[in-house]
Amino acid sequence: MSIGRTDLNLLKVFEAVYEERNLILAGKRLHLTQSAVSHALRRLRELVGDELFIRRGKGMVPTGRAMSMAPTLLDSLRRIENALGTEPFSPGQSKRRFVIAANDHVTEVIVAPLSRLLEKLAPGVDLVIRPSTRLDLAEQIDLGRIDIAIGIFSQVPPRLNSCDLMSLGESILMCKGHPASRRKLRLEDLAKYPLVTLSVGGQEEGAIGGFIVERGLARQSEMFDRRALEEALLACGETPRLRVTTPHALAIPALLRQTDMLSVVPASLALALADRGGLARRVPPYPSRTEIMRAVWHGRDDDDVGHAWLREMILKTAKTSEKALK
Repeated sequence: MSIGRTDLNLLKVFEAVYEERNLILAGKRLHLTQSAVSHALRRLRELVGDELFIRRGKGMVPTGRAMSMAPTLLDSLRRIENALGTEPFSPGQSKRRFVIAANDHVTEVIVAPLSRLLEKLAPGVDLVIRPSTRLDLAEQIDLGRIDIAIGIFSQVPPRLNSCDLMSLGESILMCKGHPASRRKLRLEDLAKYPLVTLSVGGQEEGAIGGFIVERGLARQSEMFDRRALEEALLACGETPRLRVTTPHALAIPALLRQTDMLSVVPASLALALADRGGLARRVPPYPSRTEIMRAVWHGRDDDDVGHAWLREMILKTAKTSEKALK
């Protein structure tokens, strides 16, 4: 197929249908009627020689050819838009929508104060939060469906860029009135009382050493230093009882309420939850590793002025949150 035969507007239709998986939603995004979207798809199918999308129920499912085309095609569209400067950005006037991948811990500590900051500086900008726990996180970044992912990443592939946001230690949470809350926490308390821990995936999802690797991006699956905890208790001849393991950080207060359980959580989350009342936080009675929370994005977005501004706002918010821990 010669590029000379291609109406580049058809590629925008491909992008919209691929990301929305629905002709009506794609039409709304492009300000086109459903009929116009269908007509554009028919022309694109004739050029490519493939169905590209198959109707299933009320949605459109991409074919294998569409799936293989998408990463390169969408990447190229982003680069063309950035090169032409087709989307000038002024925070106070912008109506842009940014998609951020974050778990509920990051949403509590970073995204919530970020939203309050944007309300003042960029009231027309919208945020869409997607779960960073999804197994296709790296693919979503590659396809341009996620602008920035925020979390703990032990490995970032060369095609993606990142910046450090804040360092995170660990804290122990418990109900106020817990027997251990009246004194300094001891190692034997972690053996005596059952634990609540945070984990968004185990070996069944391919997690190794507390991280899940997908397309070269290694993201945290266990949000506590299991090895440090186990080694500290083993030295005392004890083992921890992980009574409840949950992927939902904001469920911690409900799980701890009216129980003698303890919870090992990131220090930033412990501060946020304890500030709401009803919980006491303590320093762990053993040394644990310090993790670095990072923002990750695709390299094609480096020169996007709006994207760069959002990254700056995220970093500013993170540094404020980190300062509160000291």
